[in-house]
Amino acid sequence: MTIVTAKWSLQDYHQMISTGILDDRKVELVNGEIIEMSPEGAPHSAYCGEIAEYLRRILGDRAKVREAHPITLPNNSEPEPDIAVVKNRSTLYRDRHPYPEDVFWLIEIANSTLAKDLSLKKDLYAGAGIEEYWVLNLPASALVVFRELTTDGYRSQTSYATGTISPLAFPEVAIDIQQLLA
Repeated sequence: MTIVTAKWSLQDYHQMISTGILDDRKVELVNGEIIEMSPEGAPHSAYCGEIAEYLRRILGDRAKVREAHPITLPNNSEPEPDIAVVKNRSTLYRDRHPYPEDVFWLIEIANSTLAKDLSLKKDLYAGAGIEEYWVLNLPASALVVFRELTTDGYRSQTSYATGTISPLAFPEVAIDIQQLLA
């Protein structure tokens, strides 16, 4: 017997949010499925806040750094990446969440969610056309960077533990990898 699951549209999902059905649940919409998000532990929360503050300092007005807020993607998806570096259009985001064309790059901070972030989230973001995706692998003290987007996903996956990296959108900006991992 084949089990068929119901898929939800963005409109369905937004209706559930507006009516309060999902108020007491930490969820995100991924490929039409409502997925429970992992509870956020102290290390994850601390890294997320510190990295966001660091990026805000070095990027200044070049971009807006959003922490754990939704982005709207095709294929009925509205995930909440830990950090989204997006175009600085504050007033626009009052009416809608950022779309793929608004995103410079995304960061997931992975401790217990590493497998999901390196597979499901990577494929979701690549499929949406996100040019650059970073995973901060806390257990390995490494930054995993996905780039070179093709129709089949990211062609390049590189791990860093030291040095600096420049985001594709801001080649003039050097981000200290140790600052992200500290």
